Amino acid sequence: MARERVEDLPPSSLTDADTDRAVPLSRVTPPSGSETALAEVLADVLRVERVSVDDHFFDDLGSNSLTMAHFCARVRKLGGLPAVSMKDVYRHPTIRRLASALADVVPATAEPQVPAPVAQPVGTPTYLFCGTLQLLVFLSGICLTALLMAAGYTWMKADSGVLDTYVRSVLFGTVTYLGLCALPIAAKWMLIGRWKPQEFRIWSLAYVRFWCVRTLVRSNPLALFAGSPLYVLYLRALGAKVGAGVTILSRQVPVCTDLLTIGDGTVIGKDSSFTCYRAHGGLIQTGTVTFGKDVFVSEGTVLDIETALGDGAQLGHASSLHPGQSVPAGEHWHGSPAQRTEVNHRMVAPADCGTTRRATYATLQLLSVLVVYLPLAIGSADLLLSEVPQLSGLLTSGRHAFGSWTFYRDVLAVSFVLFFGSVLVGLAIVTAVPRVLDRVIEPDKVYRLYGVHHWVHRTIAAMTNNKFFTGLFGDSSYIVHYLRALGYDLCRVEQTGSNFGTGIKHESPYLSIIGSGTMVADGLSIMNADYSSTSFRLSHVSIGAHNFLGNSVLYPAQGKTGVNCLLATKVMVPINGDVREGVGLLGSPSFEIPRSVERDARFDHLRSGDMLHRKLATKNRYNLRTMGLYLLVRWIRLFVDTLIACGAVTFYPSSGVAALGLATILALLFGLAYSVLLERAVNRFRRQSPQFCSIYQPYFWRHERFWKLHATPLPFMDGTPFKSLFWRALGMRLGRRLFDDGCDIPERSLVTIGDDCTLNAGSGIQCHSQEDGTFKSDRTTIGAGSTLGVGALVHYGVTMQDGAVLAPDSFLMKGEDVPQQARWGGNPAREMREHRTQPACAATQKKP
Repeated sequence: MARERVEDLPPSSLTDADTDRAVPLSRVTPPSGSETALAEVLADVLRVERVSVDDHFFDDLGSNSLTMAHFCARVRKLGGLPAVSMKDVYRHPTIRRLASALADVVPATAEPQVPAPVAQPVGTPTYLFCGTLQLLVFLSGICLTALLMAAGYTWMKADSGVLDTYVRSVLFGTVTYLGLCALPIAAKWMLIGRWKPQEFRIWSLAYVRFWCVRTLVRSNPLALFAGSPLYVLYLRALGAKVGAGVTILSRQVPVCTDLLTIGDGTVIGKDSSFTCYRAHGGLIQTGTVTFGKDVFVSEGTVLDIETALGDGAQLGHASSLHPGQSVPAGEHWHGSPAQRTEVNHRMVAPADCGTTRRATYATLQLLSVLVVYLPLAIGSADLLLSEVPQLSGLLTSGRHAFGSWTFYRDVLAVSFVLFFGSVLVGLAIVTAVPRVLDRVIEPDKVYRLYGVHHWVHRTIAAMTNNKFFTGLFGDSSYIVHYLRALGYDLCRVEQTGSNFGTGIKHESPYLSIIGSGTMVADGLSIMNADYSSTSFRLSHVSIGAHNFLGNSVLYPAQGKTGVNCLLATKVMVPINGDVREGVGLLGSPSFEIPRSVERDARFDHLRSGDMLHRKLATKNRYNLRTMGLYLLVRWIRLFVDTLIACGAVTFYPSSGVAALGLATILALLFGLAYSVLLERAVNRFRRQSPQFCSIYQPYFWRHERFWKLHATPLPFMDGTPFKSLFWRALGMRLGRRLFDDGCDIPERSLVTIGDDCTLNAGSGIQCHSQEDGTFKSDRTTIGAGSTLGVGALVHYGVTMQDGAVLAPDSFLMKGEDVPQQARWGGNPAREMREHRTQPACAATQKKP
């Protein structure tokens, strides 16, 4: 799970004795005025008699980011003083410098802000009625799919000849695949027509139609072709205005496509969000997103509604455009929210890549799926079912077999062979086949898109970014061996037992270099590939020694950081200027902070010498048992699914399609119940509590086990009342009528969410943090009626008061307290006075 560097203690851990030792009380009393007021607030937060206006917050006072977040919140609550943000604290780390920098800022008032326009909460009956309709739609889809699959498979098996079976497999696979591709397009045009800028209530009938289209559009098989001309054709079929020579690498499919305009030759990087809608205050708001010609948008960007980039504009990685922002033609912007810069993010020269090449590549892709992959998958399944005696015997054993223990023994044996055989074969494939393919690629050489080299590059990336194996080996000493087997250059490893989390991805493992002594949290994306609309290039990415990388860091090949750096959560790694060494970087655009501050050293004795050797050996044994449990629970899941499949086949002759549909529903229900029960068991059927401990203590090892075995909601649950039921089952304190469009919440039982809250897709609430050898966690509270924007991240120990709003792609740091009805945004987040919470059309309560 996600981890980030932290140097502070939970509030309950900071004692008067600690602060008295840290603060030199012989300093000169601060002068009068704002300096006096700020100094008195800080002294009260630190629980000391006084502080000097010239004391450095971190070096002299021994403070930390959590304490200073409490200081900022106290200043805002008092009123009469300028609002202070964490960015101000880091840039001006003494009272005197801080007061001077804020001298021209208008003082904050104690009066609350005017609340942003939001919809009145719907009643519980409307909420339940919407959920009922969504459930009926989902069950109808399962039954229809079962009917078509049964009819098609029966027709395909009518002939026994090998050639006839292959031909029928091709026809069956083609009709099925093209039908799945066409259904979302047809549903969009029939249920919606053309999208327009508007807004409508969540949980209304209009929302049900929106949810149906959104779910189908994102589940279309063509969504897997991101980076291909087929993906562009798909968006055009949905109504998007997409020009010639456009390359879209992001798999986050736009939903309100009629509001999307992309000019010729534009490049949009992977993991970028431009869905043309957002949820806010109980409403779905739709609006335009416009890309001009020859626009370049880098990886991990968020473009909210009513945003635009002019011809030739650029938007850097880890950046965002908030509603109403527009990048003029030819300008370069970066940051969250974006601001003008002179940095050039376009790194690759164009190449000759015309329409014929694109059309040929797309045609070959489609034919390979229809003529090779689908018949191969169908044929392999048929071969297993008909030619392997153990499997065919299980499927034809009849109803009486379910009363025999030998039947369950045979199912157990078959599932064991299938599961562990697949694991071993898969591990061999991902470590061997890409190495052979990599011989075709030369580093730093520019290749044309949509050729053999492009196919090889995409194949290597797809095969080596295997989430199952990073989930298996991550958060243990064994992840370094797996990454080396993939091709990473890890230099001389200084083993900590937690060098990498379970989430790390790359473009090429063979060009990824991570220095000795560096620890990497979850969500690291190594950007080996640079793109233009016609070409690409793979380059080495080197992360320096003795670094610590927080979660959700995108590291480009041109990154300007060296040794002994801290890269904080969601930081935008700089690609210009001097190489940064011995400093910390925070924010987007990034600025320097202390690499480390004076902190509790109670665990330092566990990080070296014989103590480290003994503790690491104990941790490794515990992690090995966790890895075994990780495999065991998945084998058990396959065993139960195999039993359900045997039951479906057994009862199909008498019950028909109903048996297949019921089996599918049972498998889904079992999967959800099984994952919830497993997570609760890992937590010993208790709620988690705030922690401050070493990574070499048993609690942290149990928390790592929790990360590996935590329950994951199904994608179709996003935007439905069933997501709330799922969170409640896992111990989250939850109000009524939560709208969750895809929020990531690792520690569920540490989160409290009020009534009628809105959580957008890609947002996150993270209640833990880790720096080097120390782990910390705390509770986070989201007040009633609050909204988290697309891609926003809330850290631990945070309180958002009722009606608060966090803007898209923002990072709300640990310990912050957002006032009631306030709007915060940015990375790191701070108060944003000027805000627009409605799309420019200002239309209200209209149906799509």
